[in-house]
Amino acid sequence: MKIAFISDIHGNANALDAVLADIETRKVDKIAVLGDICYRGPEPQRSLELVRSLNTDVIKGNADEWVVRGVNSGEVPDHALEMMNKEREWICSQLNDEAIDYLRHLPTELKLEVDGVNIHAFHATPSSLFDIVLPDENEDTLTAKMMREKAELFVYAHIHRPYIRYINGKCIINIGSVGLPFDGLAKSAYALVEVDGTSVQSSIIRVGYDVEKTIHQFNQSNYPNKEMMINVLRNARL
Repeated sequence: MKIAFISDIHGNANALDAVLADIETRKVDKIAVLGDICYRGPEPQRSLELVRSLNTDVIKGNADEWVVRGVNSGEVPDHALEMMNKEREWICSQLNDEAIDYLRHLPTELKLEVDGVNIHAFHATPSSLFDIVLPDENEDTLTAKMMREKAELFVYAHIHRPYIRYINGKCIINIGSVGLPFDGLAKSAYALVEVDGTSVQSSIIRVGYDVEKTIHQFNQSNYPNKEMMINVLRNARL
């Protein structure tokens, strides 16, 4: 069975189109979406409609929670709080009430059992939508924060920097970001996991898309922080 894990679309429907087209060529059996669908991109409504058209498991990310209730003090640097709430207001203006209600009621974790392999997926950590666990975190911390459940494979998103590590016979994957990578490579990222009996294969897929098209969409909009977002898109750095 092949499962594609995608996340952190951030309203970049152009990038999501490219990723879904790539997934289709790989004869994937299932797609799972690990959150952050709409916030901080030029096409929040279309991004959400594409995700919902998949008729699959979708969980909540921190940015989905922000769309629902706003960005709270302490969740971002103080100097960014006002602007990020202005961005949130713009995103909400592009979404209908039913879309926001959908985000409100998303679950926060996903557990799968595939051919005897247990997979635990979540956005940031099993207990938080907001905690940041980076690729170079030490093994003890990764085990304590991320790998508490009885599973062989742990999959998360949030940091926009994909990686795969093996710890004590178990695998942890960060799937990167479809719409807003932060690792210096301006290509969408997602993870592909293939389980075949006792064999498990995992990989990070990078997909090129028309970055300038998304930048043009920002430039044609009245998005309140578009200069910064265009810079992030071009450089794949926050």
